[in-house]
Amino acid sequence: MEMVFRWFGEGNDHIPLSHIKQIPGVKGVVWALHDVEPGEKWPMEKILEVKKQAEQFDLNIDVVESVNVHEAIKLGTNSRDMYIANYKETIKNLAKVGVKVICYNFMPVFDWIRTDLFKELEDGSTAMFYEKAKLENMNPSDLVEEFLKTKEFTLPGWEPERLDRLFDLFESYKSVTEEKLWENLKYFLEEIIPVAEEHDIKMAIHPDDPPWSIFGLPRIITRKENIKKLLKLVDSPSNGLTFCTGSLGANSLNNLPEMIREFGNKIHFAHIRNVRRMENGDFIETSHRTQDGSIDMFEIVKAYHDIGFTGYARPDHGRHIWGEKCRPGYGLYDRALGIMYLWGIWDSLQR
Repeated sequence: MEMVFRWFGEGNDHIPLSHIKQIPGVKGVVWALHDVEPGEKWPMEKILEVKKQAEQFDLNIDVVESVNVHEAIKLGTNSRDMYIANYKETIKNLAKVGVKVICYNFMPVFDWIRTDLFKELEDGSTAMFYEKAKLENMNPSDLVEEFLKTKEFTLPGWEPERLDRLFDLFESYKSVTEEKLWENLKYFLEEIIPVAEEHDIKMAIHPDDPPWSIFGLPRIITRKENIKKLLKLVDSPSNGLTFCTGSLGANSLNNLPEMIREFGNKIHFAHIRNVRRMENGDFIETSHRTQDGSIDMFEIVKAYHDIGFTGYARPDHGRHIWGEKCRPGYGLYDRALGIMYLWGIWDSLQR
């Protein structure tokens, strides 16, 4: 297992690379060009700039999260081929600097959804929270307005340029069923997977977060049966998964260790985090420690160990602790603690 750490880039992340380098066992940063709009080709000079920054601290840039998929591709509009062509060029450019894995998602309009970015936990720390009843009675535009109040840090998946067109996007998706979204995903994969395979890059789709329909929008990467369907759309070593225990784990019906063992050779990237589920459908993110949430983190790590997992893993969202001012879910302290907890389990299994 190769441990990596998500980093939002110089000038866009309060955590310096020198601090990431000091976390035991971290070999690389998970990065993206957050100033490039979805659908645009990633310029080589900007890619090389990130590579140079990381190499100064002997950190690799093997994993990109995310090369965002333009809504035209998800909607299947006439302009999708232009954006797919740009996506192919981005894959080729990333291959030139040694990128091995590209994480992406196929969620309509919103990437991930919470109702509170800084909900207080019992110990005084805060974490991202999902309140089912509140969301069911909320207008999507109100949620966007609430999220965009966090001006100090950009939120991945909540780009203002895209969300400015919220009403139009919802109108466009009215005719898009789950089956239509599957068709559009298949079209996209049939185009890009041969390019990824040719350049030795693994495409790793991220599950929907949370794994159910939101505001009536279709969501399809939600459970074991759907993952099986995804992998059959294009049968290739380059068509695989980002297996996120936090996203899939929000649904108690998902048996995560079983899924890891079943899909192991197609898991190119592991997001490992814990959530505490509540009977009313709410959930909150917690520390990585098993006892603090609803997900058995020991069994998760053991499943990876049992299959001989040698891919990339990162601690996913953490709490906000010790007064750290940070992007929601992406502080230094709790994610570093999470890494040490995961290493503790892994090292014990190794011994």
